[in-house]
Amino acid sequence: MKEYQFRCPDTLTGSDPSIGRRISWGDNHWNSKTVLLHGWKNDPAKYNASKGVYVGKKNLWLRKHVKLIAFMLGLMGFILLIDSLMMSIFDLRNFQHHLAQRKSTGLKEEDRDAYINEEKSPVMYDRLLNLASSALAEKEFKQESSRFLEEPYQQASAWKPCSDRKVPMNMGKFDKNNGYILISANGGLNQQRVAICNAVAVASLLNATLVLPRFLYSNVWKDPSQFGDIYQEEYFMSTLKDDVNIVNDLPPHLSSLDFEALGSLITDADIVKEAKPVDYIKSVLPPLLKNGVVHFLGFGNRLGFDPLPSNLQKLRCKCNFHALKFVPKIQQTGSLLVRRIRKYDAARRMLDKQLLGNFVPKNSSNKQDTSGGPSKYLALHLRFEVDMVAYSLCEFGGGENEKKDLQAYRETHFPLLIERLKNSSPISPTKLRKLGRCPLTPEEAALVLAGLGFKRGTYIYLAGHHIYGGESRMHPFTSLYPNLVTKESLLTSDELAPFRNFSSQLAALDFIACATADVFAITDSGSQLSSLVSGFRTYYGGGHAPTLRPNKKRLAAILSENSTIGWNGFEDRVKKMIEEGQRVRARGFGRSIYRQPRCPECMCKEAR
Repeated sequence: MKEYQFRCPDTLTGSDPSIGRRISWGDNHWNSKTVLLHGWKNDPAKYNASKGVYVGKKNLWLRKHVKLIAFMLGLMGFILLIDSLMMSIFDLRNFQHHLAQRKSTGLKEEDRDAYINEEKSPVMYDRLLNLASSALAEKEFKQESSRFLEEPYQQASAWKPCSDRKVPMNMGKFDKNNGYILISANGGLNQQRVAICNAVAVASLLNATLVLPRFLYSNVWKDPSQFGDIYQEEYFMSTLKDDVNIVNDLPPHLSSLDFEALGSLITDADIVKEAKPVDYIKSVLPPLLKNGVVHFLGFGNRLGFDPLPSNLQKLRCKCNFHALKFVPKIQQTGSLLVRRIRKYDAARRMLDKQLLGNFVPKNSSNKQDTSGGPSKYLALHLRFEVDMVAYSLCEFGGGENEKKDLQAYRETHFPLLIERLKNSSPISPTKLRKLGRCPLTPEEAALVLAGLGFKRGTYIYLAGHHIYGGESRMHPFTSLYPNLVTKESLLTSDELAPFRNFSSQLAALDFIACATADVFAITDSGSQLSSLVSGFRTYYGGGHAPTLRPNKKRLAAILSENSTIGWNGFEDRVKKMIEEGQRVRARGFGRSIYRQPRCPECMCKEAR
């Protein structure tokens, strides 16, 4: 190092006046050395003598400086030893600090590993997911969009709403009144809606006055909302005034009666499910005439669809599609929700007007989002809540941890199911899936959408919440479709505050967002929300509000070929499956008019 320090200044420009001279004669200097060396090599005696002198001087220098070299090597070793000791102390302190942090959070090593395993996304169709990802990447550079953004069959637009047309006088309400009907509906928003419409029909059948429906408080839903918190009371009564008498409350002389003691309390045990009109005439009309009042406790789906007089069928349609309007608070927030998904203000269809009322923005405003302009969106009702998943007895790729988790839930929440399983031979999860009895996972729903040609950038509104497995279970879906939104992500805390702790009112926002969507996709056709929303879209959609309904049995057969099927084959089969479910058919015998309103009592078909 000293030698380097001493010699360094001599090599710097300007440090020595003679440096310029050294450079100027440098070439001649090296040439002379080359000649001299060449001469020595030609004369071996001179060359060897010179070489011996050089080696001797070198050895002499080494002997002279051996102590200095030893000292330098020892010093370097000492420095390396000190450095090693310092790094060891530093690493030890870091380890102790990290250990203290883990102890303070209570996360042990084995707990950390369990947490990582728990967060691992269960994937059942990894090969198809990879194919879907590649297919979506290719579609990004193509202009065409999925053809499933529109109804595939023109016949859909031939059906028009008409259940609110006037009926002949002899088919409306009678002058004589047989008493009062009081109902207490159970369930959530959509179960209550069905109960209300059925109660209107029963009141007309029995020529009774209907008291504005009450809603039972449920330990499951935990929502104290009543009729007036969700629907417009005056509008409801005014719309149906020509069909049935409706009042806010029972007369004082009836409100204090003990209905059970009088024999006027009617429960689900007293009326069979899907009851016929004759059942009400036999079981309910006598106590109504005797006591002047009957109370349906827990009234729900207790009126069948066929056989039923056409005037009662028409009345149920009128109630569902015309009389039940959400209160302004729900309409206003629903309008805000839809505008934030669509990125534009102007309403385009009758669906918006029916659901948003006075909060439909005027066409003249037509403000567009400069970041992307108007955008279409798909609404998805993904029924993958823990109760449905557990009750299905299916398996969803989560292994032993999933099995234990769902079994524990069943034992806590479905004791009757557990007892039934003890006395029967359960069907294997594999067989249940083949039969189409398993709820679609988020992964399966994403594969269906990809098979239908929806691009990666599609805006998707997810109805409901509390997907079993949370973000981990949703990861396969969001990896294909990242533009997933919910009412919680689109509305601020202040905007959601009036609806917190009111599950039915929150469900009403989902109802609006799903019904007004450009496309509505469902994973379970048996759910009340899916049935009512798809029926609403059929009634008011004008043939331009498609609903996608996968056939779970057919889909299970397609997905069972995960290891061999090509993506083109998968696409073709999924598209055929969905198109089959979109065929325009009139309502079949016994089918719900809430879900399938294409029938003479609800809609009118134009000749084509």
